[in-house]
Amino acid sequence: MKDTGFTIVGLGEVLWDVFPDGPRFGGAPANFASTCKQLAGDRADVYVLSAVGRDALGDAALRELFRLSVRTELVQRNERETGQVLVELDSQGKASYRFIEYPAWDELTWTDTARTLASQTDAVCFGTLAQRSQISRQTIEKFLDLCPEECWKVLDLNLRFPYFTEECIVASLKRANALKLNEDELPVVAEILQISGSEREMLEKLQAKFGYRFVALTQGAKGSAVQTDRWTEQPANPVTIQDTVGAGDAFTAALVLGALLQQPWDSVQCWATDVAGYVASQSGATPALPNELCLPQ
Repeated sequence: MKDTGFTIVGLGEVLWDVFPDGPRFGGAPANFASTCKQLAGDRADVYVLSAVGRDALGDAALRELFRLSVRTELVQRNERETGQVLVELDSQGKASYRFIEYPAWDELTWTDTARTLASQTDAVCFGTLAQRSQISRQTIEKFLDLCPEECWKVLDLNLRFPYFTEECIVASLKRANALKLNEDELPVVAEILQISGSEREMLEKLQAKFGYRFVALTQGAKGSAVQTDRWTEQPANPVTIQDTVGAGDAFTAALVLGALLQQPWDSVQCWATDVAGYVASQSGATPALPNELCLPQ
């Protein structure tokens, strides 16, 4: 299954973001995978492990993943509808979401092919949204448990009210070895774990509690902070925001690739900021990225 370079997996939901002007391909794991592939090119095989329906939107999702050179062997098809989410944008381009109930990715089942891929995975990104159903959650947990010890298991929380529970958040925090969250999610986690202090102090406490390789905090227009063996901050680039959909996923994708390449964290964070800023300046979650943002081939 491993053809070239790194093996990277986006684990969870595939869906269509329905904007006022029409649908666009999305879902945090799919966005992560698509951006990873654009950035890495031939230096990584990138997969999505998800499920879509046997419907026109499912056909379109597979075509879009193929167009983006993301491998689709592990995208299952079932009798439920392909996922959709209604996206509303405020005056600053910040998105809010409303999901259809019982989409295909709520029925993500375990397979021998998933077992094989897990054993070969160098990095996987997962969140909490796709774990709202028991069957999908069990599949995600099995995959993570079978990844190699050295694999980067990155939790990008992706909290979407009301589709998360305290128990799921804590279990996910324990299964990950790296964490990315945003400024709205940090207080939720802090309350659950009963930690307090400045943002820096809370990230340090999260790293100490779970042994994370990195804890990354995105702060919107303020920028980002990353806790590794030291603390680094990076201001956001001044860009005209079209919409924020996919920007956080793009940030995570660049962080993961930088980690796999063992690059210095300050330069990785700077790169991730550039990638996320570009995505936010474009419409939709997976715009074509300029060559100067991508790894040399």
